[in-house]
Amino acid sequence: MSSTVPKSSNIFWHDCPVGKADRQKLLKQKGCVVWITGLSGSVQFCSNGSALFSNLDGQVIKLLSVGEVAKLFADAGLVCIASLISPYKRDREACRALLSDGSFVEVFLNMSLELCEARDPKGLYKLARAGKIKGFTGIDDPYEAPLNCEIEIKEVDGVCPSPSDMAGQVVTYLEEKGFLHE
Repeated sequence: MSSTVPKSSNIFWHDCPVGKADRQKLLKQKGCVVWITGLSGSVQFCSNGSALFSNLDGQVIKLLSVGEVAKLFADAGLVCIASLISPYKRDREACRALLSDGSFVEVFLNMSLELCEARDPKGLYKLARAGKIKGFTGIDDPYEAPLNCEIEIKEVDGVCPSPSDMAGQVVTYLEEKGFLHE
């Protein structure tokens, strides 16, 4: 598909003298994408409004587009946190493939369906169980749990870890893998 918009005569490409390595040195961190995935409500339930963990529950978006934008942030030397249900392994793997240098960090919030339903801040599970929402992940549409995620955060005896404990696990991993520097 070709554009009918004429090419601008006053816009030129300029190479940036500051490269990726320069930005990472300046920021004292290595850019990466922290991809948080789990059932609807797992993030809200565990975070209760935490600044580190938020989710786009119920939003229909193109995951590859989110992956492309997240890659731009990582390429700029930033730690990008993308928190989405992203129920299908193939979609998460497609986003991982965008970052060929190992800078995709998958965090699986492994919370039970029962725990997520008990919280259900938006009443979505109740609506899905009543048949008012079709294709709801975990009810009548599958969630394919990651098999090889970098970080798995689990409930303990039916209780979600605190937001600071979860954030601590992620930060510790990023430090140990050299994404965060002093």
